[in-house]
Amino acid sequence: MKKPLFLLVFLIALLLTRQISHKNTYAEEDCNLLCLETKIKDLARQLELSQAASKPLEETLNNLEKNLKDIHNRILVLETGIQEKEAELKLLEIEIAKGELQLSHEEKILAARVRNYYKRSKFNSPFILFFAQNQAIKLTRELAYRQAVTQNDKDSITKTVIFLKAIDDKKSRAEVLKNQLESETKRLSAAKAETDRQAEFFRKEVAGAKSFQSKLSGDIASLTARQQEILNAKTGLFSTSVGDVPLADDPASRPDYNPGFSPAFAAFSFGAPHFKGMSQYGAYGRAMSGQNEEDIIKAYYGDVRIEQKGDLPGSIDTTIGTLDFDGNYLMGLAEMPSSWDANNLAALKAQAIAARSYAYVHGKPICIDEGCQVYNSGKASNPPDNWRRAVEDTRGKVIISNQSGQVISALYASTSGGYQDSYSTNGHNTPGFWDTKNGRSGWTSDAYEKISGSPWFYKAWYKTRSGLNCGRSHPWLSSDEFADIVNAAVVYQNGGDMSGVFPLDVQSCFGGSDSPWSKERLKQEADKNGGGVSSVSSVSVQYSEGGYTAKVTIDGREFNGQKFKAAFNLRAPGAINLKSGLYNIEKK
Repeated sequence: MKKPLFLLVFLIALLLTRQISHKNTYAEEDCNLLCLETKIKDLARQLELSQAASKPLEETLNNLEKNLKDIHNRILVLETGIQEKEAELKLLEIEIAKGELQLSHEEKILAARVRNYYKRSKFNSPFILFFAQNQAIKLTRELAYRQAVTQNDKDSITKTVIFLKAIDDKKSRAEVLKNQLESETKRLSAAKAETDRQAEFFRKEVAGAKSFQSKLSGDIASLTARQQEILNAKTGLFSTSVGDVPLADDPASRPDYNPGFSPAFAAFSFGAPHFKGMSQYGAYGRAMSGQNEEDIIKAYYGDVRIEQKGDLPGSIDTTIGTLDFDGNYLMGLAEMPSSWDANNLAALKAQAIAARSYAYVHGKPICIDEGCQVYNSGKASNPPDNWRRAVEDTRGKVIISNQSGQVISALYASTSGGYQDSYSTNGHNTPGFWDTKNGRSGWTSDAYEKISGSPWFYKAWYKTRSGLNCGRSHPWLSSDEFADIVNAAVVYQNGGDMSGVFPLDVQSCFGGSDSPWSKERLKQEADKNGGGVSSVSSVSVQYSEGGYTAKVTIDGREFNGQKFKAAFNLRAPGAINLKSGLYNIEKK
């Protein structure tokens, strides 16, 4: 019994450890305009990871609660049985005590009657009485009397012997009950203590996980509110789809760029901006590899089917008015380049089906920008042939969950970096998986996004969406700059004071009145929290099977991958930042 229980405790402790290892706490004053949006995305991802990790924990707790309830019911039965045995034992003890008192008196009477009976059986003869009496009536009465006395003596002796036997039996029964009570009471006490201890442990762990998730949700809400206040001062860093923004094919963002100095360090993100549902470049790569729209849809959304839905509305309410659903709204979606016609329009058809499903599920009215789906009235009035064919060929088709039977909210984005996150929608769970031909082992070489040539598959970001670069022409950092970021990571990972951790050029780049610490001051803070660095010789990363960077190792010192990302985005100069939790750091 104890070994499986120990393994269960160890498993849950491991799950919780994994949750806590990704925990980041962002005080509002610790973040600036540059880092804020990526912080929010990071918090949202952490919340999803925590919820995914705690789901099996909650199921385990639910099963445990059921088992505990069953155990407690059994304990109540045992306690009732023990109480009944205790009552029986007390009754027996009372009966035995009374019997022993009565026995002491009966023993004297018994002894006398035994002697009398013996005498009568030996010497009393009816002929003696017959000759001793003169009258027949008196003889008869005397003989009857003596026979009656003798029979009473026999009965009394028999009853006394039976009574003695009954007392002995009760004493034996009482001894058995005492032994049973002693054994069962010990076992019951141990069982109650163990089950109560386990219940308390699991409830405390689940409460901790829920508290962590609640804290993350609160952080996300508060940061989002702050973000709304500064949207005019900070432009978005990336688009949520391919079609809305020109491709980020900046040569300076590629790993083969020569910054003109050495050593040089740069942080490369795999994918942007979110990683749920269909990867648009991945869909294009799958189409180039011979997959049709159904193959693509099932790959990204899991246990689903494509179904012709007869009750789709003919129109859709949008923020610019009511539009014909397929004939105008879908024709005008600017979410995927119409030039992507590989494998008989498979990628475009998958996009049309996903967009139709998303719009059907979305609350009304639906917005027409990247907050929902990007709509272009000019494209709607004159749709490119490939896109028009994709919409017409899939008319009325939506994605139905085989798990819930409902139309799903079919999320999608440009580039995931090779790993798709799972998400839930309308009772349906999409898979989390490596989006490659060969799974995890073929990640960087055989990812479908790489096959299709996504410029965001592996990119170092140093500009904002509007092109603001804060005077930097590439994302590469000098050894001094990177050591400064490492010092920020030292402080952050060890829970130090982060109040001065901002980009050194935050005011000249983004305005505001933030007062960043100098490199010297930040190193002093790092020295207080485990030791700062002045230079960096080596850097490497380790990836999790769950699709994120788990660890960064710098000159032998290990950092939590997601905490390092947070520190990087807080301190990196200009608009340099990491877009994804799945990233690498290169040195040249």
